[in-house]
Amino acid sequence: MSMFDKLDSVVRRFEELTEKMADPTLYERQDEYKATTEERANIEELVQTYKEYKKIKGDLEGAKELLESESDEEMREMAKEEISEYEGQIPGLEQKLKILLLPKDPLDNKNCMVEIRAGAGGDEASIFVGDVWRMYKNYWATLGFKADLVSVSENDKGFKEVILSVTGDKVFSKLKYESGVHRVQRVPETESQGRVHTSTITVAVMPEADEVEFNLDMNDVRVDVYRSGGKGGQSVNTTDSAVRVTHLPTNTVVAIQDEKSQLKNKEKALKILKTRIYDKMVAEAHEKEASERRDLVGKGDRSERIRTYNFPQGRLTDHRINLTLYSLDKIIEGDLAPVVDALVAHNQAILLQGEED
Repeated sequence: MSMFDKLDSVVRRFEELTEKMADPTLYERQDEYKATTEERANIEELVQTYKEYKKIKGDLEGAKELLESESDEEMREMAKEEISEYEGQIPGLEQKLKILLLPKDPLDNKNCMVEIRAGAGGDEASIFVGDVWRMYKNYWATLGFKADLVSVSENDKGFKEVILSVTGDKVFSKLKYESGVHRVQRVPETESQGRVHTSTITVAVMPEADEVEFNLDMNDVRVDVYRSGGKGGQSVNTTDSAVRVTHLPTNTVVAIQDEKSQLKNKEKALKILKTRIYDKMVAEAHEKEASERRDLVGKGDRSERIRTYNFPQGRLTDHRINLTLYSLDKIIEGDLAPVVDALVAHNQAILLQGEED
């Protein structure tokens, strides 16, 4: 099937979905309504781009006919200019159509749970957790994403762990490349001799599961409650409000004590537990698929070093695609788009190569 046969098929499907959404009873069937609106939204840009492409092709043919039939020199020059303009637009639109036709990651539309943890490097790692958290927060704001703090574990210098729930439009498509080990190289404020220290943190980006996709069986979960404790071991409150949940089949444990309410801590803990278990399921499925075709951008594994932030040189390097940018001051303040866009483009290039082979 040629590219244009595929495009015509997508247009027909778009029209079917549009007609289906006109059915006033569809909203009463919420699962079907959600699936229909999501599918239509996922192909709308492709359909609109194809319409634009066909219009320009039609305008190009019209300009060529005018050039052949017109004897007035001024009109001929105008037709030549239009032909040049249209011919210049077509290659870019064809490339965009090829990219939009690529198979979509079914997880791209999902919201995410993001966990940022200090690794090697002591205090500097804890400080860098806060820096990366701020970088993400500023970047997500430019995308219109909403980030809610689910849990935070502090120490004297920074953060041992931060867990966030991020919601918005196609969240996972923008965040999925962040999973892995982030390395920072800089001179700590406490370093009197100006020596550069190397520290690491880990970032885990996990797609949140919908109820229809994954249902946590509470018979497999043990819930323990205990008294909350803060820095230095002092009591935060005098009630057993902290909650620890354990998924017995996988021995996955989540403990939350942020809220004074035991119920709220339990809700948060179960949300994180469910996301982590779903993430394991997704990872296992991806590993099976990856054994047949490796993604050169990287698996996003927690143990995989993906990026280095070198402050003395003002340099950011993404090791998966050999990308080096000397604008670390802007990136660490939230200008992460050039990095993410390069990763997306690199992955698209690999997929396009696979389509052509």
